[in-house]
Amino acid sequence: MNIHEYQSKDLLRQYGVAVPTGHEAFSVEEAVEKARSLKTDVRVVKAQIHAGGRGNAGGVKIAKNEDEVRTYAEEILGKTLVTHQTGPEGKEVKRLLVEEGCDIDKEYYIGLVLDRSTSRIVLMGSEEGGTEIEEVAAETPEKIFKEFIDPAIGLQGFQARRLAFNMNIPNESLGKAVKFMSGLYDVFVEKDCSVAEINPLVTTKDGDVLALDAKLNFDDNALYRQNDIQDLRDLDEEDPKEIEASKYDLSYIALDGNIGCMVNGAGLAMSTMDIIKHNGGEPANFLDVGGGATAEKVTAAFKIILEDEHVKGIYVNIFGGIMKCDVLAEGVVTATKEIGLTMPLVVRLEGTNVDEGKKILEESGLNITAADSMADGAEKIVDLVK
Repeated sequence: MNIHEYQSKDLLRQYGVAVPTGHEAFSVEEAVEKARSLKTDVRVVKAQIHAGGRGNAGGVKIAKNEDEVRTYAEEILGKTLVTHQTGPEGKEVKRLLVEEGCDIDKEYYIGLVLDRSTSRIVLMGSEEGGTEIEEVAAETPEKIFKEFIDPAIGLQGFQARRLAFNMNIPNESLGKAVKFMSGLYDVFVEKDCSVAEINPLVTTKDGDVLALDAKLNFDDNALYRQNDIQDLRDLDEEDPKEIEASKYDLSYIALDGNIGCMVNGAGLAMSTMDIIKHNGGEPANFLDVGGGATAEKVTAAFKIILEDEHVKGIYVNIFGGIMKCDVLAEGVVTATKEIGLTMPLVVRLEGTNVDEGKKILEESGLNITAADSMADGAEKIVDLVK
């Protein structure tokens, strides 16, 4: 789950992490009013969408007076920003962050993420702030420094100091940088973050250390114990199909293809998408119905897939373990009848009660194409869609 920059900064502030003073605004007049409450003459007007690259798309403006705040707010609110993360369709700006400007001396990068190869949280830092970290990794990887954190004892002071030294943070700002990293780590762990990224982290002419931008993502599987984080969810920024899927505890991510996929298990779902691509097709989604899918869940999954106007065929690929194949087959038949499905449908079943499941599909009288294997199913749905 993602949240907006101003929400991330509000959360960081609660943990003692230094951020510029700022306020969210939902209208031009509110933006001007919030700007008046700030103590600096220079203010920054920033579009709030769940995507990076806002500055390059014209979504970040520096205003030197109230008139410019008004002008930039009018320009940005309601604008569709197209960045490398939004895709060509872009995202409409419905809220702003108006915050104090600061006297920047140097920009840096700080990030926290789980390193799966070591099963530890890694704190990354670079003096190449303001640049996409992927570009730094590709062009100057020697400028990225890492500290792997032992989960039993957490981030240690010497690790934060070592990283600050490696990043060439000025000596007079070292203490504040260490405090900043410690607070950021506390947020990451206590709020079940999956990513915490500060780009840029800046030092000012006065020696302060501030998060000029902030991005926090959260582990969906831990939201049940993070009610305050769930309250920050902005449904306007999410795909309506993904919102609907979450109501049925379905894992759904929309893609750009025309073959809808319904699979049980994340690994099998990814393999299914791969084999569709291998056979020249394009998957329209990732959809994991989970191990305990009911007829209601299957019907909901079909409806969500069909909400995508680009879908021209559906591939159901199920390996029955906890979820028995006959139960799944009954769900497919029920959903197909209820929806009145007319497009090609290929079903591959394997596992518990597979013979009973195949019999249900055969005797349904519906236009369902059976597949003997995952590869066979992928070939058939690609051919039918073509």
